[in-house]
Amino acid sequence: MKIIVCIKQVPDTTDVRINPETNTLIREGVASIINPFDMYAIEEGLRLKEKVGGAVTIISMGPPQAEEALREAISLGADDAVLVSDRAFAGSDTWATSFILAAAIKKLGYDFIICGKQAIDGDTAQVGPGIAAHLDIPQITFVRKIEEIKEKEIIAERMNEEGYDTIQSPLPCLITVVKEINEPRLPSLRGKMKAKKAEIKKLTNADLGLEPNDIGLEGSPTVVNKIFTPSVREGGQILEGEVPDICGKLVTLLKSEL
Repeated sequence: MKIIVCIKQVPDTTDVRINPETNTLIREGVASIINPFDMYAIEEGLRLKEKVGGAVTIISMGPPQAEEALREAISLGADDAVLVSDRAFAGSDTWATSFILAAAIKKLGYDFIICGKQAIDGDTAQVGPGIAAHLDIPQITFVRKIEEIKEKEIIAERMNEEGYDTIQSPLPCLITVVKEINEPRLPSLRGKMKAKKAEIKKLTNADLGLEPNDIGLEGSPTVVNKIFTPSVREGGQILEGEVPDICGKLVTLLKSEL
């Protein structure tokens, strides 16, 4: 089974900067980590490989520095890694990003695709489902457990607000996983040595052949018009006393604001 795991290198939450001209995140030269939810995706891919056989390929779209995240994934046990990187991809929103990744995954070939449920920088949870939509394959989101996976089907538990649903889907299929699915492993010394020597395959738009108006800022229907820091709000009042008195005071204050 050819298992593709999509990961994203995200800025460290203590060092997030915005480009004031494009209103997009500045990633070059910023301390970064593998998106935490993607660590669970990597682990689940490795567990499936150990259970049913095959190979795990990690794929990420980003600037050249994202190669660090791919090497970390290899140190955990992935077989190989692919970096999708091109200046033409800069500024892509979730729609354009999923379109680009889908084209890269299609070029690589796949039987099963795993993504983290969302990235901590955007928190949209849209790229995984977007990839499935562009590839026209089934998807199961918010997976907390894979009950069974065979050559042509998967049965998984999907989290919802009241518990979970048990869903059966044919393969190929894409899933997004939540942290309840497993406990990510730590890299071994042998894995770290392998990661240092590993060749990271790179795909650019010359390899994918995508139209300029489908990628990057031009191919992104989502537009951020303005980013600003909200002004500091003044402290409110604390009403004390018995409940009937507090209610009366509250009503008076609310009326004064009308």
